[in-house]
Amino acid sequence: MLKLGFDISESTVLRYLPKKPKRTTGQPWKTFLKNHSAEIVSLDFFVVPTITFKLFHVLVFLSHDRRKIIHFNVTDHPTSEWAAQQLRNAFCDEEPRKFLIRDRDKKFGDVFTQTVSALGIRPILTAYRSPWQNGYVERLIGSIRRECLDHLIIVNENHLRGILQSYIHYYNTQRTHLGISKDSPEPREVQADGEIDRVAVANGLHHFYFRKAA
Repeated sequence: MLKLGFDISESTVLRYLPKKPKRTTGQPWKTFLKNHSAEIVSLDFFVVPTITFKLFHVLVFLSHDRRKIIHFNVTDHPTSEWAAQQLRNAFCDEEPRKFLIRDRDKKFGDVFTQTVSALGIRPILTAYRSPWQNGYVERLIGSIRRECLDHLIIVNENHLRGILQSYIHYYNTQRTHLGISKDSPEPREVQADGEIDRVAVANGLHHFYFRKAA
């Protein structure tokens, strides 16, 4: 229009542009996560440096329905074979879920992909540079860092493994979560009677409050 001698404002043009039709098929990503939470496990790696600047890779598996950490492990050399073994370990005592959400990290190679299929799990790969699509496990990793690892200096692999075991026990059995009605991943009963006491947990970084039996 400008090249034809008509000087029209952008707001005027926008009024006449065809509107994009509303999406009527499929379901938004958040709706999918909510509707299938009992059938979804997500996983991701994160890196932890030691006092000597050695890097360890931690792989965590999170069940969406109760926000429970069902498995974790640590290695200094992550491979597709190692990740596949962790997948088998995660479901050795539990029924495999229907969906598994992961990113496109090269550490999840052919062996891992084949193991996912062999267990009858449908992989859901997030888009590139879209961590929000795996938001549950990303939030978990953030909690592990903010509430635990950011306050400690890691010495070696055994030290890291022990700290994570302590924190994950606290996370699963004692830490409450807004997303599951202020309960812990492993449900806790309400204690209404008795004197309130506390014990240090997660290497003294947190405290568990409870009522003593009368």
